[in-house]
Amino acid sequence: MSAPGRWHERSIESEALRGNPLRDTHVRPLFVWTPAGYETGHDHYPVIYVLHALTGQARAWFNVSAWSESLPDIVERLELEAIVVLVDGWTALGGSQWLDSPATGRYGTYFCDEVVAFVDEHFRTLPDAEHRALAGHSSGGYGAAVWTLRRPDLFSAFASHAGDGLFDVSLRPEFAPAAQALRNRYEGSFDLFWADFTSGRRVFSVSSDAVLQNVWACAAAYSPRPSGGVDVPFRLETGEIVPDIWERWIANDPVTLAKAHRESLRASRAIWIDAGRNDEYQLDLAAVALWEQVQAAGVDGARAHFELHEGGHRGATWRFAHSLPFLADRIRG
Repeated sequence: MSAPGRWHERSIESEALRGNPLRDTHVRPLFVWTPAGYETGHDHYPVIYVLHALTGQARAWFNVSAWSESLPDIVERLELEAIVVLVDGWTALGGSQWLDSPATGRYGTYFCDEVVAFVDEHFRTLPDAEHRALAGHSSGGYGAAVWTLRRPDLFSAFASHAGDGLFDVSLRPEFAPAAQALRNRYEGSFDLFWADFTSGRRVFSVSSDAVLQNVWACAAAYSPRPSGGVDVPFRLETGEIVPDIWERWIANDPVTLAKAHRESLRASRAIWIDAGRNDEYQLDLAAVALWEQVQAAGVDGARAHFELHEGGHRGATWRFAHSLPFLADRIRG
């Protein structure tokens, strides 16, 4: 009888994150699932990297909720013929969108260059792009799509569950409420917001906390200044768009990137896109827009799946039970 699958906790010391602007730790946990038979066999396996959402952490995947499976529970139940890696991308702002930014740190370099190399060195992987996939929800789905598009030399498949995208529809409507909240509560200053948010009070206890945290974290990822500051894409006084800064956001939109990287889409071995049809951030519409780009690229239907399911943005971990086997089957051979 083969040995059962198991989780391994490792620690990775990142040179890319050392000395980052937010002073977040450069030593990160990494959780790696190896399938049944790995401990006693000699086979090499494909790898699926899972990226968490904004305000998430790799360790949080192991939290338990009543009547619900955690992601590790799902992975164990599925008995995938693949290695699964849970990557940590937490920052003091709640996340980095998995991108390099002088305002947060080099999280794209950390993940693509350091984490992947670490896993290939310490586990029996099939160390090439056709045997690597990415998966994530929300900002994790964003990172999964973006890095498959930008780095076809590393990844050939992704699953995006309500991934961030179609910024003009999903993010732009947040600018007016953010400007209003800053004026009414924080004298028009994001600095005063962060001083209050990190003062020790209960976070997200103020109605405007979520929109201000999200807008600033996104600005730090999409429109940082080379010096490490942040450019906000709207006038704080009125909420009106600042066109040149907004264009920097649009350049990072997966829908925009999909148009520019159709060869990556066509070369992909597997693409899974879904969202709840009542997503509170309209990321179901973003999923439709990204799917349209997949179709426009002429991706073979056997390699791609699209679905709008019942539900909203939260509580979507159960969707990984559908996407992970789809990815694993297509990156195995």
